Amino acid sequence: MIDVRELSENPEKFRASQRARGADESLVDRLLAADSRRRAALTQYETLRAEQNAFGKKVAAAKGEEKQALLAEVKELAAKVKSSSADADAAQAEQDELLRVFPNLVIDGVPAGGEDDYEVVKTVGTPRDFAAEGFEPRDHLEIGELLGAIDMERGAKVSGARFYFLKGVGARLELALLQMALDQAIAAGFTPMITPTLVRPETMQGTGFDVKHDAEIYRLAEDDLYLVGTSEVPLAGYHSDEILDLSGGPVRYAGWSSCYRREAGSHGKDTRGIIRVHQFNKVEMFSYVPLDEAQAEHARLLAWEEEMLAKVELPYRVIDTAAGDLGMSAARKFDCEAWVPTQGRYRELTSTSNCTGFQARRLNIRERMFDGDGASKGTRSVATLNGTLATTRWLVAILEHHQNPDGSVTVPAALRPYLGGLEVLPVL
Repeated sequence: MIDVRELSENPEKFRASQRARGADESLVDRLLAADSRRRAALTQYETLRAEQNAFGKKVAAAKGEEKQALLAEVKELAAKVKSSSADADAAQAEQDELLRVFPNLVIDGVPAGGEDDYEVVKTVGTPRDFAAEGFEPRDHLEIGELLGAIDMERGAKVSGARFYFLKGVGARLELALLQMALDQAIAAGFTPMITPTLVRPETMQGTGFDVKHDAEIYRLAEDDLYLVGTSEVPLAGYHSDEILDLSGGPVRYAGWSSCYRREAGSHGKDTRGIIRVHQFNKVEMFSYVPLDEAQAEHARLLAWEEEMLAKVELPYRVIDTAAGDLGMSAARKFDCEAWVPTQGRYRELTSTSNCTGFQARRLNIRERMFDGDGASKGTRSVATLNGTLATTRWLVAILEHHQNPDGSVTVPAALRPYLGGLEVLPVL
């Protein structure tokens, strides 16, 4: 959640953030008013509580009729204290509800607007000119079927639309990609994690997802558990209600998990193949860092993503996502989009988000602070960041970009050791 003290000190900054997102500016004033009511109610409660304590001492010292009179006053005061406590609780609940729906403060420089208002940061590599090579490229599903790598028909038979089987070289290629990503993360100092894919509502909500209204989330109502759409969720919850020592540097995890998304708003979009599916696998980077180091860590996560893209030899671009397309938790997000030849456009393969202290405040994750002499001087919220290192969707770009005229696929050199030295995925 946002920092209410920061909002009170500079409300215009938050109004500007809401404008950039295309979100409701009035939420700023509603939250300020709720905070004012909360503080007033709390002050009233504390004042009455102090009077109640003082009366208790008077009653103890009084005798006879005076004591009976004081006892009557104490009873009346106790009712006022109880009512005041209820008012304070109600005011706190009102503020908490507003905080749950208030998105993170965007970082200066993030482009304003919606999904199409991103800014291209850079473009790397050149898409293949298949016309110059003398053949029409096949799409990833046709290639996958020629290789015996993807089976959508049986996926639909077993589980329904947007499910699939990866088999043979398809399964091997995905495992090779994810293992290469995990090896790179380990070399960069990440601790590998295989995470739960079912989480409690407080973990999902704490990460920034709206468990009541988000149509993308699968819920197991009988157990009150949620299937995660990314291992960011369990990794964010891993240190909830804890105090971290970040004096030795960032705490970094690389989560390997299956991910689940309902794709509720994508009817009719990307129905062919494995671009937009309900279940996929992913290696996700997740970092806990001091707040003042968050932007530098964000740049590092992006660089690691680009390193992976270079290893699989794909042309791509990096975009600075517009504020209205950031989602609840992100203060800034960079996407890496690879060129998909048969679609004639770039498609997202990775994203990395700087969530500043937003998730940490919701999940009560803090770091211990020290003075110049090494003595403890309290705690503060940490920053959390996440970044995709590889997913099932990467197979789309790899198969299409590295295809040969006969439908076989040349394996990128960096992946070959993970496939037993295999240089070409052959047509069956």
